[in-house]
Amino acid sequence: HTSTGRTRSDLHRLRMLYLSVLVAFAACNAPPVPLDDILIEKTFVPEQCVRAVKVGDYVRYHYNGMFPDGKKFDSSYDRGSTYNVFVGKKQLIQGMDKALVGMCINERRLVKIPPHLAYGKQGYGDIIPPDSILHFDVLLLDVWNPEDGVQINTYHTPSTCSRKVEVSDYVRYHYNGTLLDGTLFDSSHTRMRTYDTYVGIGWLIAGMDQGLLGMCVGERRIITMPPSLGYGENGDGSDIPGQASLVFDVILLDLHNPRDGITVTNQKVPESCTRKSIAGDFVRYHYNGSLLDGTFFDSSYSRNRTYDTYVGRGYVIAGMDEGLIGVCVGERRTITIPPHLAYGEEGTGTKIPGSAVLVFDVHIIDFHNPSDNTQITVTYKPETCDKQAKKGDFVKYHYNASLMDGTDIDSTHNYGKTYDIVLGANQVVPGMEDGLMNMCVGEKRHVVIPPHLGYGERGVTDEVPGSAVLVFDIELIDMEEGLPEGYMFIWNDDVSPDLFSEMDKNDDKQVEPSEFTDYILRQVNDGKGRLAPGFDPYRIIDNMFSNQDRNGDGKITEAEFKLKADEAAAHDEL
Repeated sequence: HTSTGRTRSDLHRLRMLYLSVLVAFAACNAPPVPLDDILIEKTFVPEQCVRAVKVGDYVRYHYNGMFPDGKKFDSSYDRGSTYNVFVGKKQLIQGMDKALVGMCINERRLVKIPPHLAYGKQGYGDIIPPDSILHFDVLLLDVWNPEDGVQINTYHTPSTCSRKVEVSDYVRYHYNGTLLDGTLFDSSHTRMRTYDTYVGIGWLIAGMDQGLLGMCVGERRIITMPPSLGYGENGDGSDIPGQASLVFDVILLDLHNPRDGITVTNQKVPESCTRKSIAGDFVRYHYNGSLLDGTFFDSSYSRNRTYDTYVGRGYVIAGMDEGLIGVCVGERRTITIPPHLAYGEEGTGTKIPGSAVLVFDVHIIDFHNPSDNTQITVTYKPETCDKQAKKGDFVKYHYNASLMDGTDIDSTHNYGKTYDIVLGANQVVPGMEDGLMNMCVGEKRHVVIPPHLGYGERGVTDEVPGSAVLVFDIELIDMEEGLPEGYMFIWNDDVSPDLFSEMDKNDDKQVEPSEFTDYILRQVNDGKGRLAPGFDPYRIIDNMFSNQDRNGDGKITEAEFKLKADEAAAHDEL
């Protein structure tokens, strides 16, 4: 122990601590160790590096230049523009030429450059003293090479692609345009309208002209182009700087060529097609309308009624006018129509954009021509046919009624009784009158009735659509021969010479309605006369009485009484 009470080991520890302090102090005040080469510290590295800088590349970058003590001597940020230069071509100080190689877009590096790789013993004017070590905080924004062309990365391909973009095609597409560092400079999405243009004829920057070729509708691509194929040395004067690489994220929505006509695909033609539509026919059809990218814009199904129109007469757009010619009833087809045969450059202003290709999935329900007559096909005829139905006959028949597409309308079989009419009395539509004429009892017919001989443009509410062609399968069950035209009552025997006296039961020289009715009914019951079948007998007799009652006093005198044969004008009389 010493006089202070410490041990020798305690003194040894104090000496060692003192020595370490001296070493640290000396290190802090010693001159810096000279740099042999650049030092690089990567302060930010992006997750993906599609491309790294190589010797000969052209780069755009931002930087802050500082001395080791932190004092700034230069900055691209302060000038408001990137530094743009070729790498490895002695356009930069040696240290920066080396430091930029291998950098990725958006990578950030802190670079320390010794004097012999910077401005050496000469320095740089009043800005950089001789033998200065320089520090640069560098952010790489763009890189390209004079040998670069357009780079295409297709990241979505549609399942079907019937056609690809060619030179002189007209396209509609959406895009996002960015610089290589991701800075957005333009977007069609923000304007909520596509970019519409011709391809390959100089309407676009060269890189986009090339990048759109070969695309399918619905395809998505990233198109990257060097400035030589974009906006070059000067940029666009606002959002795109000079010498900037451009990146476009594109989706193609529409494609056509001014030489295109309509295209008909997906045809499903029924096995039986006795007739195809021609110009001047009136067609009823259902459709779904969409744009070429599948965007829906209209449907007749949503309105629950067909679209009805003449074809070949300019009542519909030219492409549809053409696409509906040559169709069969029941046919389904897809009609693709270029804009110059549809709604042109203007579109409709709401659902259909300008210069849009339209796609219609069409189902033909029926069609007819205003000159059509009733079509009658005999499907069964009995061996013996002594009498044929004619005007005035009272006929009883069964029918099944449907539309041309097979939709059932009505059937007498549902009611368990026949439909009974007098032919020629306007009790059915004219087409059915035609279909029943000259039928035999037991005969069956297939009758097709155009709307102008059926229920016309209005149809029957909730039963028969307007302008619908009707189909009837009919069978004549029974028939009662009618009276000659113009007669509602005829005599089977010779007319009594005392006809007026026989009617005048009370011999008061006048016939009252009751006497007249009793007499006619008695003649019918006795088989001496016959009333027109199919009509109310009392209404017929009332009409006959009114015709005989010339002065309308409710009684017939002998002077008023005349037979039909004695009348100058034909009307229903005795």
